[in-house]
This record gives sequence, C-alpha cells and structure tokens, in this order.
Amino acid sequence: MVVIDEKVIAPPPYAPTSSSPPFPGLHLHSTGVSALPPNLLLLVIDLTFPETQSIGEEITESQRRTLYWLTCHLRLVNHTFYIACMHILRSKYLPVYQSLIRTPYSSDPFHTSSSATSHDNLLGMIQRETRVFDIFIALKAREDFFMDASELHTFREELFKDLFDLMQPRSRLEDLVRHYGMREGVVHVTFPNARGETASRHTRPSGARSVAFSLLSISFSPRKVGLVLMTSGRKRTILEVSRVPNEKLEIPAKKLVKQLRVWLDYA
Repeated sequence: MVVIDEKVIAPPPYAPTSSSPPFPGLHLHSTGVSALPPNLLLLVIDLTFPETQSIGEEITESQRRTLYWLTCHLRLVNHTFYIACMHILRSKYLPVYQSLIRTPYSSDPFHTSSSATSHDNLLGMIQRETRVFDIFIALKAREDFFMDASELHTFREELFKDLFDLMQPRSRLEDLVRHYGMREGVVHVTFPNARGETASRHTRPSGARSVAFSLLSISFSPRKVGLVLMTSGRKRTILEVSRVPNEKLEIPAKKLVKQLRVWLDYA
C-alpha cells in the first residue's frame, strides 16, 4: 500500500465543524483573509502562482513549488482555506491523474456523470474515488517538489503503483456499485439533514430491502471481486464474481448489483 514518509497534521474535514482550527472553542468574527467570500479567496490564492498556465501546458518548476506550498501548508490553515486550495489543486492535477488511469478502467472522482442537482452534490461527499485522487495530489506534489529541489532525489514509482493498480479501480468499482445499486433500488445512501438527523435516498418499492452504501466495500484481486458487507462491526464477503483480463469495471459492478438483488430477496 502507499506509505507516506512524513507525519503531517491531518487537514480539516470537508463538513463544517463547531469550531475551526487553529482556535477551537472560540467564536470570534473573523476580519482576515478567511472572511473573504469564497470566490474572492479563490482568486487571491490563484494569484499566488508566478505565471499563468494554459490548458494542456506542462506545469513549470515555480508552479510546482507553489502547489507544494498549497498542499503542505496553506490548506492546513482552516476549513475555508482547505476548500479553496483543494479546488485549485484538483483542477491542476486532474489531467495528470486521468492520464495515469490503467486501461480499460474508468474514472470519475467528482460524480460528473450526473446532472448538477443538490442530490448529486451530496453524492459528491461520499464519492470514494475522490479520496484516492486527493492522496495522489499529496504524493505527486511532494515528489515533484523534491525532484526539483535535489538531483539526488529519485522518482519512486512504487508510491503510485498501488494507487492505480488497486486503490483507484477498487474505489471506482465501489462508486459504480453505488450508482447501479441505487438505480436498481438495492443500495441506498444516507445524508444528514439540517437537524442532524439522517435521511435515506433510494428508489426501491416500500417494504423491499436495500443496503446502506456506507456498509459496503469491495475486495479487489486480479481474478475476482467481492462485495463486502459490514455487520455487527465485522466484515464478511457476501458475493463474488470472476474477472476477465482487460475487463471494464462497469461489467463486474453490474454483476454484483444483480446478485445483490437476489441475495436481498433470500437473505
């Protein structure tokens, strides 16, 4: 698996919290840069780049230094800076990330396959490939920075091997199972509402059973994939389908959802 050499402070979460670092418990009206509207803060951070970059143009060394600073320093300031920095980092590194996706795997870290509705925005919060993409950004920014800083630093391909051989296709397959499973009514997702309560989203007829996506995961190997269910704090594989070499991820995802429908009817 991917190993990060340095221990760093975990970035603030996406969801708002009762108190934002670095001053937990204090509720003061901010008058600094963090108080700027999101669009203005995004513009300010974007202006920190030493030069503009056209679409498809390679990132320069000075820009890579700035990207490393955004990744390892500025985004850790607070939740507001984290959101703004991640917006820029994801837009900069997305073409590189997509170019490394193994054939014939697909990729969709932002749930772009659906129309932009409030429901889709909520789904973006649980899109599991997004986390893999964010890990890639942290690794890539660090490796690029040290490659520029020292000729003695060698590029370590093993850092990205597990990411694209295992983590990316596994998380993408989980997202596909959620997508097809919700369409068939055998998988549902839960979102917190304004009062802190959870509300489910699924389309299966009333009385029919479905599984919460938060309880599902995928076991991924070269020859087969399995659907893993968390019950009573323990994981168990409930379904397995074989894999064919160079098979698209959409195929086993549909097979797993089809078998899940049968499993729910007889479980």
